[in-house]
Amino acid sequence: MARGGGSNNNNNGGPRPNNGGSNWFANLDRSTIDDSNSPYYLSNGDHPGLALVSQPLIGNNYNSWSRAMTMSLIAKSKLCFVDGSLSRPAVDDECYNSWFRCNSIVMSWLLHAISRAIVDSVMYIDNAEAMWTNLHDRFHQNNGPRVFQIKQILNVFLSRF
Repeated sequence: MARGGGSNNNNNGGPRPNNGGSNWFANLDRSTIDDSNSPYYLSNGDHPGLALVSQPLIGNNYNSWSRAMTMSLIAKSKLCFVDGSLSRPAVDDECYNSWFRCNSIVMSWLLHAISRAIVDSVMYIDNAEAMWTNLHDRFHQNNGPRVFQIKQILNVFLSRF
């Protein structure tokens, strides 16, 4: 139970049914949770204060911050907690405690990777996916200014012919 553990109230040894969802992670058994490739696995170094990126999110650096966080979460096998591919299991599922613990760790990593001015606005979001989506919706910068600039150049070019 040291790594990826949590209480295991289901002693039948097999995975619990998925209850109709497409969440293949919900069918993991205990040996898979202890596997270092499992999203539920936590190593001794995976603590809440871990800094996954060198520069915190301050707003205008969202795109580079998001890329750095994505790479770090992939390396930790935790991207599924923010991209929606691992949904919250039912409370009575044997993986629920592991999911809850890992989700809390990922939320803590996100909070430690954003500026204090932004932290207060996401502190009470209760899952990592919703926190990630909130940050994306608020700070993602598309190529709007570049598209405008290209349209202006095209207009100038077309007006000459």
